[in-house]
Formats: sequence, structure tokens, C-alpha cells
Amino acid sequence: MLTEIREGKTLGSLVKHITQETINLYAEASGDFNPIHVDESFASGTPFGGTIAHGMLSLAYVSEMMTSAFGQSWLSAGRLRARFKDSARPGDTLTVGGKVDCLEQRDGVSYANCTFECRNQRGEVIVAGEAIVRLPGSKKQEYGPE
Repeated sequence: MLTEIREGKTLGSLVKHITQETINLYAEASGDFNPIHVDESFASGTPFGGTIAHGMLSLAYVSEMMTSAFGQSWLSAGRLRARFKDSARPGDTLTVGGKVDCLEQRDGVSYANCTFECRNQRGEVIVAGEAIVRLPGSKKQEYGPE
């Protein structure tokens, strides 16, 4: 977990290797058996040319990185906004990284606004986005619209 949260602080990176087994296990856990993910013969006939990982699997890795950085604060009050730019495929090695862009206070609550990227082994961005987390010591925020 981050010991000192400040603007510009780099979040620890996370590296994950994608295999077809990883994708199949995610399909089991999520119940998403779309053939683009699990059926090689079907997927080979698509513009992707083969199976691709679930987009939410990449976001799970982003969430894992954020949990490592912010712990329970992320789990109880974190939010993501992501843009999918490319697909992860079996054989890819993904690296997730991020940084704290700014700290802000709204209605007596402190937040860290972060950006993140998930890149493949060629350095291509697969997913990019923003994450917001309420910082420890802030008053508890009621759920609902901001």
C-alpha cells in the first residue's frame, strides 16, 4: 500500500501473462462463454483471427493494482472509467501501471485521482483510463449521485 500519497506518485506496476487457460478460467468465473473468448475455431474466423481475453479480465488486473496501492479504500470506494483500445490475446504479457494525478477535497472528503494504462509486451496500450479513490480518514460518503 502507498505509504505517502502525493501528486505524481507512481503506483506499483503489475505484470500478468495471458494464456488460453487464464481466459477459460475467467469465462468459468464470470459465466461469459462468448465463443470469441473460448472457441478457437470460431474466433479464427473473426476479424480478431483468434480468441481474445475478456475486457473485464484486463480491468480485474487494474483493480488488483489499485488494491495493492490503496487497500480497503479502493475496495470500498474506488471507481474506474476505462477505454478499451485493443484486445489482449493468449501469449500476451500485460503490464498495468498508474500514477496519482491529483489530490482533491470535495465536501470534506479527500480523493486521489489516478490514471492507468494496461500495455502488452509490445508496449501497445490495451486499456487506459482514470480511477478515483476516497482516501482513508475522509468522512464516509453516502452512496448515490455526486
